[in-house]
Amino acid sequence: MPPTLNSATPLPFSRKISRLGSRLREPQWRKYGFVMLAGKVLGVAAVLFLARFVSDLFFTNVFAADTAVKAADIVNPVNTAWTLIAAFLVFGMQVGFTMLEAGFCRSRETVNVLMECVVDTCLCGLLFYAIGFAFMFSHGNGFIGYHWFFLKDAPATYEGTGVAFLAFWIFQFAFADTCSTITSGAMIGRTGFVGDLLYSVAVSGFIYPIIGHWAWGPDGFLATMGSAGFFLPGLGQSFHDFAGSTVVHTIGGVIALAGSLVLGPRIGRTFKRDGGGPMMPHDLTIAASGGLLLWFGWYGFNPGSTLSAMDFEGIGRVSANTTLAACAAGLTAMFAAYFMSKKWDISFTVNGFLAGLVAITCPCYWVSPTGAIMLGGVAGVIVVYGVELLEWLRIDDPIGAVPVHGICGIWGTLSLGLFAVGKYGATGPLAPDNSAPLKGLFYGGGLTLLKAQFIGSAIVTCSTFAVAMLVMWLVNLTGTLRVSKEGELYGLDLHEHGISAYPEYVITSLGTPSEAPPSHH
Repeated sequence: MPPTLNSATPLPFSRKISRLGSRLREPQWRKYGFVMLAGKVLGVAAVLFLARFVSDLFFTNVFAADTAVKAADIVNPVNTAWTLIAAFLVFGMQVGFTMLEAGFCRSRETVNVLMECVVDTCLCGLLFYAIGFAFMFSHGNGFIGYHWFFLKDAPATYEGTGVAFLAFWIFQFAFADTCSTITSGAMIGRTGFVGDLLYSVAVSGFIYPIIGHWAWGPDGFLATMGSAGFFLPGLGQSFHDFAGSTVVHTIGGVIALAGSLVLGPRIGRTFKRDGGGPMMPHDLTIAASGGLLLWFGWYGFNPGSTLSAMDFEGIGRVSANTTLAACAAGLTAMFAAYFMSKKWDISFTVNGFLAGLVAITCPCYWVSPTGAIMLGGVAGVIVVYGVELLEWLRIDDPIGAVPVHGICGIWGTLSLGLFAVGKYGATGPLAPDNSAPLKGLFYGGGLTLLKAQFIGSAIVTCSTFAVAMLVMWLVNLTGTLRVSKEGELYGLDLHEHGISAYPEYVITSLGTPSEAPPSHH
């Protein structure tokens, strides 16, 4: 006898079909079935409609007929943003320079340093807008550019970089401002404010941009050197300066040397060979903090010179090399100074890592981290003995601008010809181009690159020094370059600006003028 079916027992498939057929013959069941089917169809249609509505609302640009997005539409804005961020970092170096110089000077000339740094920046901006950028970065000939004065008729982007033209201008203005500030560091304590304005016009408006055009201009004769039909075609190698060991630092340091020579030493400055020594800085806390701010700003100076966020490997390499060179130089300068004085000298240590930063600025793109450590370590020793050389020559450079920027700028430029690893060629807006890598002497490249670097550095150094000596001599003829003996003894802050940087407490006898006139009440 077959088993009895109940509600818990599943029906066989044949019984389901038989039951469905019998129910469809009943009018009430047919009506119920049609309602159920219609409801399900309407539900599916509603889901499909909702999906189409959401797609149209949030994904309207996904159509086969849309124009494809060009790479430049994304790359150029990204590279422009990267360049602007780097420009802001480089401009921030002005805070570092101001603090470094203010800390290393005497208290009675602090306001003068602050005024010079601030006003030089304002002056440089207007001059670089009017003529400086045109002289340096526009097309012309091998010696000078002569388009885009007052930034007129400028294109949307600068050359083949894809970077917005005015963003590139901002970046290069920050560099020009750095060169001008370097110059004032060696001349503090005895330079008249009007004289500072006069030579600053020459530096920011003419010397830096015109000589800089030779190496960085689109048709500068050092940039095109070694090519057929250009300067020294038989050399087969152009001059390279990635971020400015020569163009910014050597030029600034050599102008500072010319200013120091024409000015002469500060009153009361007795050199070691005459039984004296350097005049003491008044605030090493400010000086050391300013040096570290400069180090921070250098991460815009060197990596930003790629002008390309797409060259991400290059940015990383340059940043690492910049860091390692500074670290090595700071330590070697500290030990070199201890070897001479048996003291751990903060002034030499700060100027040491700055010297490493200056030296790595030229070769940072083309050397390895190991090479960066080696050339930075050498720079730390060079700066210590460079300071001693100026002391022996009786040249008064309160900040150490000449050895840090001038001498170590030359060393950094030459070091490329020694340490270039032969792997890296040129940066680019989309990717690096390593088809023609630079190879230095230590990596089997021979002397060709070293020769090109020596020629470029020598031409820039000698030309800058000759022109700067002429400028400083002419400014000196006006009687405005150096303040009077009475003004210098009184102190530049009170004599030139009528206020002390520290009016709320008594300055110690070390900072008190030796022949200050009586106060007037």
